[in-house]
Amino acid sequence: MKSTGWRGVPLLLTLLLAAAVNAAEKVNINTADAATIDRVMVNIGPGKAEAIVAYRKANGPFRSAEQLALVKGVGLKTVEKNLDRIVFTGGAAPAKVAATKPAATGKPATRPVAKPAAPARAASR
Repeated sequence: MKSTGWRGVPLLLTLLLAAAVNAAEKVNINTADAATIDRVMVNIGPGKAEAIVAYRKANGPFRSAEQLALVKGVGLKTVEKNLDRIVFTGGAAPAKVAATKPAATGKPATRPVAKPAAPARAASR
């Protein structure tokens, strides 16, 4: 059996260097265009990137990572995977995303469901 020696090392070093460069790249979620968001963030494609930009235009700048999860198609798991890539205006690092449900406020979590109609009574004779 022949040993391949050091032939695979340059390729391995190239891949490691590329991963390190990509991991260091950050995106300012409040100023970036959709193409940049798509390129830098994990699990964000062109459609979700466009949705992020549209949400920002309609609702103003993002103030927290949790707010980014309000964009349709972007969940907390995706935000958590991108925490090290997201920068907000002013260079502030995003706060850690809470993995738990929000604290109870005494209000129902969903809209109340209408009560079913009472069954019709049989006619008296």
